[in-house]
Amino acid sequence: MNMNMPNCQGNIYENGLLKEATGYTLRPGGYYLTDLAVNFCGFKEGEPVLDVGCGYGATVDRLRNFYHFQAYGVEPSESILAKGKKRYPNLPLYQGRGEELPFAGESMTGVFLECSLSLMEDMDKALGEFQRVLKQEGKLIIHDVYVRNPQGVEDLRSLQLGSCLRQALIKEELADLLASKKFKILHWQDHTQLLRQLTMELIMTHGSLSEFWLKATACTVDPGQIQAALKKAKIGYFQLIAQKEI
Repeated sequence: MNMNMPNCQGNIYENGLLKEATGYTLRPGGYYLTDLAVNFCGFKEGEPVLDVGCGYGATVDRLRNFYHFQAYGVEPSESILAKGKKRYPNLPLYQGRGEELPFAGESMTGVFLECSLSLMEDMDKALGEFQRVLKQEGKLIIHDVYVRNPQGVEDLRSLQLGSCLRQALIKEELADLLASKKFKILHWQDHTQLLRQLTMELIMTHGSLSEFWLKATACTVDPGQIQAALKKAKIGYFQLIAQKEI
Protein backbone atom coordinates (compact mmCIF):
# COMPACT_ATOMS: atom_id res chain seq x y z
CA MET A 1 0.00 0.00 0.00
CA ASN A 2 1.32 3.45 -0.96
CA MET A 3 1.12 5.58 2.19
CA ASN A 4 1.43 8.74 0.08
CA MET A 5 -1.83 8.11 -1.75
CA PRO A 6 -4.63 10.50 -0.73
CA ASN A 7 -7.76 9.34 1.04
CA CYS A 8 -10.32 10.00 -1.70
CA GLN A 9 -13.32 11.00 0.40
CA GLY A 10 -15.10 13.59 -1.74
CA ASN A 11 -17.53 16.36 -0.65
CA ILE A 12 -15.49 18.89 1.28
CA TYR A 13 -18.47 20.03 3.35
CA GLU A 14 -19.99 16.80 4.60
CA ASN A 15 -16.83 14.77 5.25
CA GLY A 16 -15.04 17.48 7.21
CA LEU A 17 -12.28 18.25 4.71
CA LEU A 18 -12.96 22.00 4.84
CA LYS A 19 -13.63 22.01 8.58
CA GLU A 20 -10.11 20.73 9.17
CA ALA A 21 -8.82 24.11 7.93
CA THR A 22 -11.63 26.53 8.84
CA GLY A 23 -13.13 25.10 11.98
CA TYR A 24 -16.92 25.05 12.27
CA THR A 25 -17.48 28.28 10.31
CA LEU A 26 -16.63 26.55 6.99
CA ARG A 27 -15.61 29.78 5.27
CA PRO A 28 -12.73 32.21 4.69
CA GLY A 29 -12.09 34.58 7.58
CA GLY A 30 -14.25 32.85 10.16
CA TYR A 31 -16.40 35.42 11.98
CA TYR A 32 -14.49 38.45 10.66
CA LEU A 33 -17.00 39.46 7.98
CA THR A 34 -19.93 38.43 10.18
CA ASP A 35 -18.82 40.95 12.78
CA LEU A 36 -18.25 43.65 10.16
CA ALA A 37 -21.76 43.09 8.82
CA VAL A 38 -23.38 43.25 12.25
CA ASN A 39 -21.64 46.54 12.97
CA PHE A 40 -22.57 47.97 9.56
CA CYS A 41 -26.23 46.98 9.83
CA GLY A 42 -26.67 48.15 13.42
CA PHE A 43 -28.93 45.29 14.47
CA LYS A 44 -30.29 45.61 18.01
CA GLU A 45 -30.37 42.96 20.73
CA GLY A 46 -33.36 40.67 20.43
CA GLU A 47 -33.96 41.30 16.72
CA PRO A 48 -34.77 38.23 14.58
CA VAL A 49 -32.11 37.26 12.03
CA LEU A 50 -31.67 34.19 9.85
CA ASP A 51 -28.58 32.35 8.62
CA VAL A 52 -29.37 30.46 5.40
CA GLY A 53 -27.02 27.58 4.67
CA CYS A 54 -25.93 27.71 8.30
CA GLY A 55 -23.78 24.56 8.19
CA TYR A 56 -23.04 23.37 11.71
CA GLY A 57 -24.63 26.51 13.19
CA ALA A 58 -21.46 28.39 14.18
CA THR A 59 -22.76 31.76 12.99
CA VAL A 60 -26.16 31.22 14.62
CA ASP A 61 -24.36 30.50 17.88
CA ARG A 62 -22.35 33.70 17.60
CA LEU A 63 -25.36 35.83 16.68
CA ARG A 64 -27.36 34.48 19.62
CA ASN A 65 -24.76 34.20 22.35
CA PHE A 66 -22.34 37.02 21.51
CA TYR A 67 -24.70 39.61 20.00
CA HIS A 68 -27.89 38.39 21.70
CA PHE A 69 -30.01 38.38 18.56
CA GLN A 70 -32.96 36.07 18.07
CA ALA A 71 -31.08 34.05 15.46
CA TYR A 72 -32.19 30.99 13.49
CA GLY A 73 -30.44 28.70 11.02
CA VAL A 74 -31.51 26.74 7.95
CA GLU A 75 -29.33 24.01 6.42
CA PRO A 76 -30.18 21.59 3.56
CA SER A 77 -27.69 18.84 4.48
CA GLU A 78 -29.09 16.26 6.90
CA SER A 79 -25.65 15.01 7.95
CA ILE A 80 -24.20 18.47 8.61
CA LEU A 81 -27.35 19.54 10.45
CA ALA A 82 -27.22 16.44 12.66
CA LYS A 83 -23.62 17.22 13.60
CA GLY A 84 -24.55 20.86 14.20
CA LYS A 85 -27.39 19.94 16.54
CA LYS A 86 -25.05 17.68 18.46
CA ARG A 87 -22.48 20.46 18.84
CA TYR A 88 -25.04 23.22 19.52
CA PRO A 89 -28.02 21.36 21.06
CA ASN A 90 -29.85 24.50 22.16
CA LEU A 91 -29.83 26.33 18.82
CA PRO A 92 -32.93 26.62 16.60
CA LEU A 93 -31.50 24.92 13.50
CA TYR A 94 -33.88 23.61 10.83
CA GLN A 95 -33.51 21.57 7.70
CA GLY A 96 -34.51 23.56 4.65
CA ARG A 97 -33.40 25.31 1.48
CA GLY A 98 -33.04 28.95 0.63
CA GLU A 99 -35.58 28.49 -2.15
CA GLU A 100 -38.29 27.47 0.34
CA LEU A 101 -37.85 28.96 3.81
CA PRO A 102 -39.99 27.78 6.75
CA PHE A 103 -40.62 31.29 8.09
CA ALA A 104 -43.45 33.81 7.83
CA GLY A 105 -43.31 36.86 5.60
CA GLU A 106 -41.62 39.98 6.99
CA SER A 107 -40.42 38.10 10.07
CA MET A 108 -36.65 38.79 9.88
CA THR A 109 -34.59 41.93 10.34
CA GLY A 110 -31.59 40.37 8.65
CA VAL A 111 -30.71 37.40 6.47
CA PHE A 112 -27.13 36.09 6.34
CA LEU A 113 -25.77 34.13 3.36
CA GLU A 114 -22.20 33.18 4.15
CA CYS A 115 -20.74 31.09 1.32
CA SER A 116 -24.20 29.69 0.54
CA LEU A 117 -25.82 31.78 -2.21
CA SER A 118 -23.49 30.37 -4.89
CA LEU A 119 -24.51 26.83 -3.85
CA MET A 120 -28.25 27.37 -4.34
CA GLU A 121 -29.92 25.61 -7.25
CA ASP A 122 -32.36 28.44 -8.05
CA MET A 123 -30.83 31.76 -7.05
CA ASP A 124 -33.72 33.78 -8.46
CA LYS A 125 -36.26 31.87 -6.37
CA ALA A 126 -34.04 32.03 -3.28
CA LEU A 127 -33.67 35.80 -3.49
CA GLY A 128 -37.43 36.04 -3.80
CA GLU A 129 -37.71 34.08 -0.55
CA PHE A 130 -35.24 36.39 1.20
CA GLN A 131 -37.29 39.36 0.01
CA ARG A 132 -40.41 37.69 1.39
CA VAL A 133 -39.14 36.92 4.90
CA LEU A 134 -37.33 40.24 5.42
CA LYS A 135 -39.07 43.11 7.12
CA GLN A 136 -39.26 46.46 5.35
CA GLU A 137 -35.73 47.91 5.16
CA GLY A 138 -34.36 44.55 6.38
CA LYS A 139 -30.76 43.74 5.47
CA LEU A 140 -29.42 40.96 3.24
CA ILE A 141 -25.79 40.06 3.99
CA ILE A 142 -23.86 38.07 1.38
CA HIS A 143 -20.31 36.74 1.77
CA ASP A 144 -19.26 34.62 -1.19
CA VAL A 145 -16.83 33.90 -4.00
CA TYR A 146 -16.98 35.78 -7.30
CA VAL A 147 -15.37 35.80 -10.73
CA ARG A 148 -13.07 38.72 -11.42
CA ASN A 149 -12.34 37.64 -15.00
CA PRO A 150 -15.57 36.76 -16.88
CA GLN A 151 -13.50 35.10 -19.64
CA GLY A 152 -12.77 32.30 -17.20
CA VAL A 153 -16.39 31.48 -16.41
CA GLU A 154 -16.80 28.74 -19.02
CA ASP A 155 -13.79 26.74 -17.77
CA LEU A 156 -14.95 27.20 -14.19
CA ARG A 157 -18.51 25.98 -14.84
CA SER A 158 -17.22 22.90 -16.68
CA LEU A 159 -15.43 21.56 -13.60
CA GLN A 160 -16.92 18.46 -11.98
CA LEU A 161 -16.59 20.08 -8.59
CA GLY A 162 -19.13 20.05 -5.75
CA SER A 163 -18.10 23.41 -4.36
CA CYS A 164 -19.18 27.04 -4.37
CA LEU A 165 -16.10 27.78 -6.50
CA ARG A 166 -17.67 26.15 -9.56
CA GLN A 167 -20.67 28.49 -9.30
CA ALA A 168 -18.71 31.59 -8.28
CA LEU A 169 -20.90 34.66 -8.74
CA ILE A 170 -20.51 37.38 -11.35
CA LYS A 171 -20.75 40.80 -9.70
CA GLU A 172 -22.77 42.53 -12.41
CA GLU A 173 -25.23 39.64 -12.76
CA LEU A 174 -25.77 39.52 -9.01
CA ALA A 175 -26.38 43.28 -8.88
CA ASP A 176 -29.00 43.00 -11.63
CA LEU A 177 -30.69 40.08 -9.90
CA LEU A 178 -30.81 41.93 -6.58
CA ALA A 179 -32.31 44.98 -8.27
CA SER A 180 -34.98 42.81 -9.91
CA LYS A 181 -35.98 41.59 -6.43
CA LYS A 182 -36.14 45.15 -5.09
CA PHE A 183 -32.92 45.08 -3.10
CA LYS A 184 -30.75 48.20 -2.90
CA ILE A 185 -27.03 47.56 -2.49
CA LEU A 186 -25.69 49.58 0.43
CA HIS A 187 -22.18 48.18 0.63
CA TRP A 188 -19.81 46.07 -1.46
CA GLN A 189 -16.17 45.34 -0.66
CA ASP A 190 -13.57 42.90 -1.93
CA HIS A 191 -12.02 40.61 0.70
CA THR A 192 -10.01 38.31 -1.54
CA GLN A 193 -7.18 38.34 1.02
CA LEU A 194 -9.34 36.07 3.19
CA LEU A 195 -9.50 33.53 0.36
CA ARG A 196 -5.72 33.65 0.06
CA GLN A 197 -5.42 33.01 3.79
CA LEU A 198 -7.73 30.01 3.48
CA THR A 199 -5.60 28.68 0.63
CA MET A 200 -2.56 28.75 2.89
CA GLU A 201 -4.53 27.04 5.67
CA LEU A 202 -5.60 24.28 3.26
CA ILE A 203 -2.00 23.74 2.20
CA MET A 204 -0.83 23.57 5.81
CA THR A 205 -3.65 21.19 6.74
CA HIS A 206 -3.58 18.84 3.73
CA GLY A 207 0.04 19.13 2.57
CA SER A 208 -0.71 20.76 -0.78
CA LEU A 209 -3.62 22.08 -2.82
CA SER A 210 -3.31 19.11 -5.15
CA GLU A 211 -3.73 16.76 -2.20
CA PHE A 212 -6.79 18.71 -1.02
CA TRP A 213 -8.46 18.70 -4.44
CA LEU A 214 -7.81 14.98 -4.89
CA LYS A 215 -9.64 14.34 -1.63
CA ALA A 216 -12.36 16.89 -2.39
CA THR A 217 -13.21 15.32 -5.75
CA ALA A 218 -12.74 11.69 -4.67
CA CYS A 219 -9.71 11.56 -7.01
CA THR A 220 -11.89 11.95 -10.12
CA VAL A 221 -10.66 15.38 -11.29
CA ASP A 222 -7.20 16.57 -12.25
CA PRO A 223 -6.10 19.07 -9.55
CA GLY A 224 -4.12 20.93 -12.20
CA GLN A 225 -7.29 21.51 -14.20
CA ILE A 226 -9.01 22.95 -11.13
CA GLN A 227 -6.11 25.26 -10.35
CA ALA A 228 -5.91 26.45 -13.96
CA ALA A 229 -9.64 27.24 -14.07
CA LEU A 230 -9.54 29.11 -10.75
CA LYS A 231 -6.52 31.11 -11.86
CA LYS A 232 -8.10 32.03 -15.20
CA ALA A 233 -11.35 33.14 -13.54
CA LYS A 234 -9.39 35.08 -10.91
CA ILE A 235 -11.63 33.94 -8.08
CA GLY A 236 -12.23 36.58 -5.43
CA TYR A 237 -14.21 36.90 -2.22
CA PHE A 238 -16.59 39.71 -1.28
CA GLN A 239 -19.00 41.18 1.24
CA LEU A 240 -22.26 42.66 0.00
CA ILE A 241 -24.99 44.21 2.13
CA ALA A 242 -28.31 45.10 0.54
CA GLN A 243 -31.56 46.51 1.90
CA LYS A 244 -35.10 45.51 1.10
CA GLU A 245 -36.66 48.51 -0.57
CA ILE A 246 -39.97 49.90 0.65
